[in-house]
Amino acid sequence: MEAWLQHSIHWLLLTLALPSVGLSAIFVVSLVSATLLPLGSEPAVFGYLKMAPDMFWAAIAVATAGNTIGGAISYGMGLGAEKAYENWRETHPHKIKNKAGGRWHDYISYWLHRLGPRALLFSWMPLLGDPLCAVAGWLKLPFWPSVMYMAIGKFLRYAGMTSALLWFFPGNH
Repeated sequence: MEAWLQHSIHWLLLTLALPSVGLSAIFVVSLVSATLLPLGSEPAVFGYLKMAPDMFWAAIAVATAGNTIGGAISYGMGLGAEKAYENWRETHPHKIKNKAGGRWHDYISYWLHRLGPRALLFSWMPLLGDPLCAVAGWLKLPFWPSVMYMAIGKFLRYAGMTSALLWFFPGNH
């Protein structure tokens, strides 16, 4: 099973690496990287822009759209997980001893409720951003404002990081 999965991922990455695929590859890689799967989309955007520097804003827009839709999928997964948990809790009340919690849970929960959807400006952050989108769904933060803040944060990340990479590694394409 593991070999098949590794072969499938390798095939997908090779297929998406074809220059003829272009912006659609950036969209797919950006969408998948916004889920809880460990994949970075910045190298794909950077590589594409090294081949087609005149497509800077188009690549940033497509990467932002894909990554935001991926964040919205993570939001939906968090919302679905919360609903499944509540259904399970209603049907198994005798198995609940205490709620999840602790100092960090209370601290993070306080800040997420206080900031609301604005917290999703940080959805661009590595290791933190993808789970943050799922937690926003679990907490039932308003969907469209959450998506808007996700998009703003992700756009700023792509524009800033890609500009920095192109500045540090100018070279000819």
